[in-house]
Amino acid sequence: MILYRKASQLRLRRSAAPAAPFWAATAIAPYAPRRATPVAIDYVALRASGAEKLEVTVTENVRDELERARNVRGPVFIDAAENAEAVFRRGAEAAAWCQENDIAALQLVSRPAEGEFVLAAWPPRPESIVAARGSKFGVAVPVVFPVTTDLALLEALADAAKESGAAFFAAIAIDVEPTAKQAIAQQLELTGDDDLYAMLFHADIAPIQLATERHIAALAAERGMGDFVLPPRWEERSNWNAAVLLTLTASRMIAMELDLDLAGTIARSARTIADLDKPLTRIAESASLSIVGGMDETSVEMLTEWIGGGTASFAEYVNEQWRLRRA
Repeated sequence: MILYRKASQLRLRRSAAPAAPFWAATAIAPYAPRRATPVAIDYVALRASGAEKLEVTVTENVRDELERARNVRGPVFIDAAENAEAVFRRGAEAAAWCQENDIAALQLVSRPAEGEFVLAAWPPRPESIVAARGSKFGVAVPVVFPVTTDLALLEALADAAKESGAAFFAAIAIDVEPTAKQAIAQQLELTGDDDLYAMLFHADIAPIQLATERHIAALAAERGMGDFVLPPRWEERSNWNAAVLLTLTASRMIAMELDLDLAGTIARSARTIADLDKPLTRIAESASLSIVGGMDETSVEMLTEWIGGGTASFAEYVNEQWRLRRA
């Protein structure tokens, strides 16, 4: 049974610095998190829960809410995944408002949309990705054991993304609640005697999830796609994009336990850059980035390279270490 229930408030979340996976300064969610069955994924909180019935809370007037909201800074992430968007189009309204106000925005959807979007591969079906061919899009795969940790399925999804012209194929780490695990077990018809059932409920699956994230990155790189969600206007040498570059590098180093002290300093430098008022490019034109207080030497070198040529050798080194196929 599907129940649609209207509400008056728009869910907004603001961030002072970029954070994986969507790197947004402002997250906009016009629908309630529980809007799919049997597993509902909240892409703002990055959490999956079980749902026996569908109750979709919908913002009454997105434009009015956004007009009244203060400090809607870009880049904006719009969570418009699942079927509610096909009925109510509130995500499209938010995207149109952002475009009219020249605010960079990226919309997460479950089916092709207008403009630039991220296609959520949940449920994970290659044919859903193929349907987006000809669009400007990328693919986000929620890592949910054991559904999207299956290696053959990931290969098929990556091939479909490549063939359809996706700009990136990225993993999204999801915290799976017990109710979602129960729903998955029922959907897959797992029993207490099944090894997958025992792993789902009783094993530490964090290593499998992390290894799957790295495996997805390897699949993306092998096919010439980006291996993380590319923020809107990623080609710009903005302070926010600089902070994204540093944060991505630091977070991957931390996950791999690679020079944790350096990773911590790079993460702190990212927050410094995100708070900086003066554009980095202007500083680089007139002086060294080392004059920016609170930045470590490695971050200075990375951003100097990035501003000058578009790549940062240390970041690429970390990315190469990160991309590791799962056995």
